Amino acid sequence: MTTSTAHAAGDDACDLRNAYKPRFPLNAVKCIGRALFRSQQASDYACLLDLDPEVISWRCVTKPVINESTARKPRHHFIDFAVETAEEALLVDVWRGKPDIITWLPSVASRKGYRYQAIAMCDVDPIRLQNARDLVRYADREATLGDRIRILAGLDEMGSLSLAECLSAVREGTAMGSVASMILRGLIEVDLDEKLLGPDTIVRRARS
Repeated sequence: MTTSTAHAAGDDACDLRNAYKPRFPLNAVKCIGRALFRSQQASDYACLLDLDPEVISWRCVTKPVINESTARKPRHHFIDFAVETAEEALLVDVWRGKPDIITWLPSVASRKGYRYQAIAMCDVDPIRLQNARDLVRYADREATLGDRIRILAGLDEMGSLSLAECLSAVREGTAMGSVASMILRGLIEVDLDEKLLGPDTIVRRARS
C-alpha cells in the first residue's frame, strides 16, 4: 500500500475500512482489542510499541478522525494507533515515507485528549525493528514460575548474563519463548539497538 493510498480520505473512507486486516503480530502483549492493520508499516510499528517500556497499552484505530467543521463533507484522516503511556495519550499515524503535513489534525486530536504523532518508518532503526519482530513472535508464550526464578536469581547473583546463559537456565518451558516472554513483559531487558540478538547478547534485570 502506497503512502497516498494508505492516507486517502473522504470518498475512500469505506474502502480503507475494508483494508484493515489481521497481520503479524496476531498476538501482542500490550494490545487492547483486536489487532487489525491497514499496512505492513503499521504492523511493524506495533512490534516496536510492544517493546517500548514507556508504552502501557495500544489499540488499533479502524475509524477515521473527522475534521470538526461545518462543511457538508468534512475531511477525514485514518490514523493507526491510540497509544497510552505513563505521561500522555497519543494518536499515532504511521507513514512509509515522509509524513504529509495535515494542519487540522493535531488540534482535533488535542480536543479529544490526545497528542498527534506522525511516524516515518523509513527513519526507524532496522536493527531495533528486526529484534522487536523476532521477540513479538513469542508474545503468546509465558515463562513458568520456576524458570522466572532461576533466571532472575542468576541475574541477581551475576549482575548480567548472556542470552545463551539465560536460555540454558530454562528447565520447564521452551527456552526462547520463556526468555522472550520475560523481555516482553518487562522483567528483563536487552539492548535492541546495538545488533541483532544473539547468544552473546547481554541480559539484565529491567530497570524499575
